[in-house]
Amino acid sequence: MIKEIIVVEGKADISAVKRAVDAQVISTNGLGINQNIINIIKKASKNKGIIILTDPDYPGKKIRNILASEIENCKHAFIPRDKANKNGDIGVENASVQAIIEALKNARAEVAESRQEFSYNDMVYYELAGNDNAAKRRGMIGDELGIGYCSAKQFLKRLNSFGITREELEEAIVKTSEDK
Repeated sequence: MIKEIIVVEGKADISAVKRAVDAQVISTNGLGINQNIINIIKKASKNKGIIILTDPDYPGKKIRNILASEIENCKHAFIPRDKANKNGDIGVENASVQAIIEALKNARAEVAESRQEFSYNDMVYYELAGNDNAAKRRGMIGDELGIGYCSAKQFLKRLNSFGITREELEEAIVKTSEDK
């Protein structure tokens, strides 16, 4: 059983998560998220903690950002786009039980203190920005680290805010290079 409450976008996501794990799940009603729902999630975060598991698409990112800006001490779980895709429909509800379990297992909390372990120069050095293959590399490495796919700017922010170490990043780079 997962002790935190898992926050998803909709009813189909609740069903998918409940097939995968024994946990309490709350829906934001997608982009219909409102202050009442945010208040319920805030209360849950204080009592049990929460894990945000939104779809790996633009609306999911928007909902995640709304929640992260309103709620302290939440964890973030990410399902890779290719593991949440069914006939072009991207969402948690389309992910396998294994993909959901893996995402929750790799959930990460944002670190409280401001940290600048990585800079944009590191992004260029590790070929995560500034070249034609950077987006693909960020996707593979983001999936390996459990921080999801995003733009170079957002990737840098996630590396720093999720407390990822240089050693973790370099291990993910090596592993994804071997998996090719």
